[in-house]
Amino acid sequence: MGSENSVLGVIIAVIGLIGSVLVARLSAPKPAATGAGAGDEGPPVLEVAPEIWRDMSGKISTLEGKVDHLTRLVEQQTTRVTTLEKLLRHAMRLLRSAHRQLRAAGTVPDPVPPELIPYSID
Repeated sequence: MGSENSVLGVIIAVIGLIGSVLVARLSAPKPAATGAGAGDEGPPVLEVAPEIWRDMSGKISTLEGKVDHLTRLVEQQTTRVTTLEKLLRHAMRLLRSAHRQLRAAGTVPDPVPPELIPYSID
C-alpha cells in the first residue's frame, strides 16, 4: 500500500508539472507581427502625429524656459536674502553696542523687538 501512494504521488506531480508548463506557454505574451521581418525589429515604437509633436514640443520648450527663468530668480533672491541677513546682523551688532553704551551711561535703552531676536549675536 505504501508503494501505491508514492506512485500515485509521482503521477500527480508529473501531471501538475505538465499543466503548469502548458499554462505558462498559453499565458505568455505573443510578439506582434507588423510585417516583413517583424521578429528582427524589437519592441514597437510609439508614433505621434507631427502636429501633436510640434504642439507638445513647443509647450515643453516654453516650460523649460519658464523653469530656467524661475531658477535664476530663486538664485538671485537667495543671494539677496543672504546679503540682507548679513546687513541685519551688522545692524544688530551696532544696536547691541549702542545699548551697552546707554547702559554704561545709566540710561535705560529701548527693548529689542522680538522679531529681531533670531538675528542678535548675544
